[in-house]
Amino acid sequence: MITIPKYLEQGDTIGIVATARKVSPEELAPAIKLLSNEGFKVKLGSNLFKEAHQFSGTDQQRAADVMQMVADPEVKAILCARGGYGSARILEYLDYEAIRNNPKWFCGYSDVTVMHALYTKLSIASLHSTMPINFPKDGSSNPSTQSLVDSLKGKHTALAAEANPHNVYGEAEGVLVGGNLSLVYSLMATDLQLDTNQKILFIEDLDEYLYHMDRTMLSLRHSGILGQLAGIAVGYMNDMNDNTIPFGKAAEEIVYEHTQHLGIPVAFGIPAGHLEPNYAMVLGKRYRLSVNETGSLLKIQ
Repeated sequence: MITIPKYLEQGDTIGIVATARKVSPEELAPAIKLLSNEGFKVKLGSNLFKEAHQFSGTDQQRAADVMQMVADPEVKAILCARGGYGSARILEYLDYEAIRNNPKWFCGYSDVTVMHALYTKLSIASLHSTMPINFPKDGSSNPSTQSLVDSLKGKHTALAAEANPHNVYGEAEGVLVGGNLSLVYSLMATDLQLDTNQKILFIEDLDEYLYHMDRTMLSLRHSGILGQLAGIAVGYMNDMNDNTIPFGKAAEEIVYEHTQHLGIPVAFGIPAGHLEPNYAMVLGKRYRLSVNETGSLLKIQ
């Protein structure tokens, strides 16, 4: 049974941490302004502005900030400042049992997929959402930030996409899992490998070589991970790289090649990932995916 953390109310506190790349006070200022204007209090991790090469402090310091927010009774949600790389490096320093016993909304995307996989393993719902590094620089709201705020309050966004030539038509229901495709792949054969049995898998990615994408999809297919799914929702696949001798397929074509014969609905163009708008989704909750000639709809049940 999945645990749904308590939704937030006016005056509740949101804790901000960085599980991966370093962040500056100037980069966080717009998010603090926006969240405050929305009626929330903001608490920053003690090590948030530390630096260890490209990371926001050492692995132990970043993990300590997460556990600080987990243990703080005033903090009702934990928002990752940004992605980058490094979330996987802090796993061994986290207290899984403490997280399980103090379920709070954990929010972010990209490298934060690692944390979502952990919360999925612990049977706690989490929020795949925009992060402070992406908030409008003037502190104003946009569809992505509004979706985050609404979801934290219990009002969830239905994600609609236009018709796509790679869509595979059909209807499916299942618990939503996933996140960044490269991170989903990197967690294979670990204790955080996703259970995809009758689930809806969401994937998105950025700045990958096309042959890496193909290798990733091959591994997911040959391992049986794709074959267990009820449906697939594909978000943005942007800013991909190619070799001097072209690979020959675009990112969406690669995903389509490895999913078209699965006998399940596959939706492309779901508005989530490394472009705007990046609508919030509740990983761990049951969704319905509908794909037909008019487009796609991913809606919470």
